[in-house]
Amino acid sequence: MESTKHIKANQNLLLKRYKMLIEQAYNFRQTDSALSDISEFKAIKLLHKLNKLKYLNRDVNMIQQH
Repeated sequence: MESTKHIKANQNLLLKRYKMLIEQAYNFRQTDSALSDISEFKAIKLLHKLNKLKYLNRDVNMIQQH
């Protein structure tokens, strides 16, 4: 149960950071394409971590049900 809470808290933190980076990339798109690309790259890396956490959370839930 504790690991599920930890994973969920980590997901929420990463999701907030992801949204901020996507917004930042969008805002930089017209003024500084290099900064926009960097923000978008960081956002993609965070999205990959979020997907891993979703997978882990799914596994933990399956184990707890059995």
